[in-house]
Amino acid sequence: MEFKTVQCKDCYRCVRECPVKAIEVKGHHAQIIEDHCILCGHCTHVCPQNAKIVHSELPLVRQLLASGDRIAASVAPSFISSLKVKDFTTLHIALAKLGFSIVEETALGAQAVVEEYKKVLAKGEMRNFITSACPAACRLIQMYYPKALPYLAPVESPMVAHAKMLRRNNPDMKIVFIGPCIAKKREADEHNIDAVLTFEELLTLLNENNIDLSNINRLTIDSENAGANRAKAFPVTRGIIRSFDALPEGYHYMTVDGAARIQEVLENIESLDHAFIEMNVCPGGCINGPYSIPQEGGMIKAEMDIMEYVEHELATHPHTPAPDAGVSLSMAYPRLRAHNRPATEKEIEDVLHRTGKFSKQDELNCGACGYSTCREKAWAVVNGYADIDICLPYMRKRAESLAIDVVRNSPEGVILVNSDMNIVDTNATAMKMMGMSGKPESYQGRPLSDFFPPIEFYNAYNGRCRVENKCLHIGATNRYVSLTVSLLSEQDLLFGLMKDISDEVNYDKKLDKVKLETISTTDGLIMKQMRVAQEIASLLGETTAETKVALLNLKKMLQDSVAREDKE
Repeated sequence: MEFKTVQCKDCYRCVRECPVKAIEVKGHHAQIIEDHCILCGHCTHVCPQNAKIVHSELPLVRQLLASGDRIAASVAPSFISSLKVKDFTTLHIALAKLGFSIVEETALGAQAVVEEYKKVLAKGEMRNFITSACPAACRLIQMYYPKALPYLAPVESPMVAHAKMLRRNNPDMKIVFIGPCIAKKREADEHNIDAVLTFEELLTLLNENNIDLSNINRLTIDSENAGANRAKAFPVTRGIIRSFDALPEGYHYMTVDGAARIQEVLENIESLDHAFIEMNVCPGGCINGPYSIPQEGGMIKAEMDIMEYVEHELATHPHTPAPDAGVSLSMAYPRLRAHNRPATEKEIEDVLHRTGKFSKQDELNCGACGYSTCREKAWAVVNGYADIDICLPYMRKRAESLAIDVVRNSPEGVILVNSDMNIVDTNATAMKMMGMSGKPESYQGRPLSDFFPPIEFYNAYNGRCRVENKCLHIGATNRYVSLTVSLLSEQDLLFGLMKDISDEVNYDKKLDKVKLETISTTDGLIMKQMRVAQEIASLLGETTAETKVALLNLKKMLQDSVAREDKE
């Protein structure tokens, strides 16, 4: 099983829900830690992005069916609730059409397992007895609760028992298990079972071959499954206990399902005495397996369907005693160890300190990172299973601290105002512009109008837009600022950014004064020049007139002289 990295959205829900924390988060994406995983499949249910991929063996089954070899199908009894058929006959016919040579219910193996349980119980050597039918529960004990191993029934699971029975006279038989459990995939690899199909994959195969279960009529055929079998109740709560025709004396019979409840029992197993514990990691039993097909009515309806099927068999068929398996069904469950190491106290403290946790009070144990406690998460960091920064309180505090640092150390004036036009926060630069003294905290809650009219803030809030005033005069300090007000809609706050432009404004005023003085001086010079020009023009005018008169007189004298000479 693996995760689709693209769809993994950094929510850590799978880590929170995984009973054994077999998920590492690196680069903000989750991945299965294979040698830690018990394959309960719970993460496939809880992932909100459907980012979990379970490796399909459907292509392998297609190849097996096309090979011409004898193929046997072992079908988990929960087919009744997932596939919505009333009788195994219908499924038998459908699988035969696909090419399976032998089609049987895994309940035959379950019946043989119950007989083995009886033998073990009869010896009276086990102070407590834990059923071994659920491979996820068995692996949970093997890896994480070794003190419970002496109480785990030394018997194969129904799937493995049935496979051994099928191969008893056909050692080369290919076997395909069909059911709702993904833990069976690993168990099949460990016990030479050729393939495992989920019920969904079986429906895909039937659709590919145009086989419709609803169109297959009930027929009477000779089957190796003829006869009633109480072990067909295995997939429901107390299904194993119900499979006994009579319960051996000397034990208290109880059912524990769901990983959390199982872990609680295993933690306290030594305090129990003569307890027969039917364990199933899936709440409600196999009818609620990770790849069961949900039907209307949920688990209640699924259990009713299974029990109706069993009761009908018992009412209409003679009870068939468990056949002699003819093979050994004993199984030793060894201690399994995950490849991790204990973290030293110093390593734990180093990680805690790096996330701002220096005392027990700092360890909030909020579970947001997916781990139950801060120390558990620190252990995961030490082992390389988690990034140190997936601590929500730490990252929030860090972000808030960074935001405060940005506001307080900004070279521009910053002021945050709420919808009531009261100051939420500000910085030293803005305080200087507005004539404030002391610490920014002392002004939180004060009306902004105490320092200047908040017209731009009102306009930004009411208009839900950005407002600018390129030159706002603050009377308290006689300063001029450029003010930009933006609305932070999600926080319902107004963000004001102020830039002191007093020097520019004062420079412009001085420049205007110089310009006015220059214009006045220029006007004086012009007037003076005009007077000089007029005086010069006046003098030139008088001289020109006198010259003109003299020249005219000279001209006349010359003309008169010429005239006299002509007469003579």
